[in-house]
Amino acid sequence: MLNPQWLKSFATLVDVGSFTASAEQLGITQAAVSQHIRHLEQQLGPLILRSKRPLELTPAGRALLDYCQQVDRAQRHLALRLSDGDVTCGEVSLISPGSIGLRLYPLLLALQQQHPDLSLRHRFAPDSEVMDAVLHNRYEIGLMTQKPDDKRLVAEKFAEEPLELIAPRGKNASRWEDLDALGFIDHPDGQAMATRLLSRRFPGNAGVRNLPQRGFSNQISLILEPVARGLGFTVLPRYARLAFHRQDDIQVIEAGAPLVDTIWLIHRAEWSLSARAQQALRWLEASM
Repeated sequence: MLNPQWLKSFATLVDVGSFTASAEQLGITQAAVSQHIRHLEQQLGPLILRSKRPLELTPAGRALLDYCQQVDRAQRHLALRLSDGDVTCGEVSLISPGSIGLRLYPLLLALQQQHPDLSLRHRFAPDSEVMDAVLHNRYEIGLMTQKPDDKRLVAEKFAEEPLELIAPRGKNASRWEDLDALGFIDHPDGQAMATRLLSRRFPGNAGVRNLPQRGFSNQISLILEPVARGLGFTVLPRYARLAFHRQDDIQVIEAGAPLVDTIWLIHRAEWSLSARAQQALRWLEASM
């Protein structure tokens, strides 16, 4: 580990070009600056050519200067993350399931456009990964479709999202026979979602597993592409449907009593959300 004060003396010397000016800027003696450089050179080899005017760096000196700049950037980044005074700069980190994420990400980008010094980090993930990421402090805010039972987490109701039966525009999909003729476009949560929704609309049916499967995609933004092309139907949460760019090519089919899931906001219970995160959440709640 290189002494931070030695590194500061070296970086200042390179910047101002002389030992005397460096000492004045740092508020120490010229002898102290020289001593710091000698300590570094004892570990790393020659760093500067003292006979040159202006000072010329050796290859080791250039490498050390790059290191000093990296350390400086890391320190400024750390200070930015820890600073809670200015909500217009710093990082906002959010991890969520795909459907609600498709809705929130553009809204967060709009907030970042207003405050360009904000840094947005968002990840799509299933509930289990969301909870683990928040518990291990990889993300400050998490959204889940199941309320977690863990005392280390605060869980608050954030939004509601119904499941929807989505078919190609103009296709009949009101009867079980219509769905069988269309076939099912599956996705990682497709069987479970379709079973939950269709069992209400068609009690006593043969089950979604017995329907012809016309396709599968694990990319939530692509699941409705085959539906829009008339290749089958699917079941998705509403925000995934609203984010799809070809609304004129799909239709939502009435499927009986609404089946609505609660979206839970989670964060660590031991400390409060940062001011930046609180601002982002207020923005989302006002924009949704």
